[in-house]
Amino acid sequence: MSDGSDRSTFTEGYVVPISGLLALLFALMAGLTAGRALSGNPADAALPVGFAVASLVALRLRQRSLAARDDA
Repeated sequence: MSDGSDRSTFTEGYVVPISGLLALLFALMAGLTAGRALSGNPADAALPVGFAVASLVALRLRQRSLAARDDA
């Protein structure tokens, strides 16, 4: 069920800004939860570390999208 065009599902104009905003949001949440993790139980450190990893993944997605857009 395609219309015969070779367009991708995602428009390149939306992936880069959204992934950048997600990276910023996850980095902000990691920073906000770091204080509680440093002063509390060592198990509380999982939340900021998870947010930091999600931020890095979003940045990597943004870089790959920019590279793919430059190649096209």
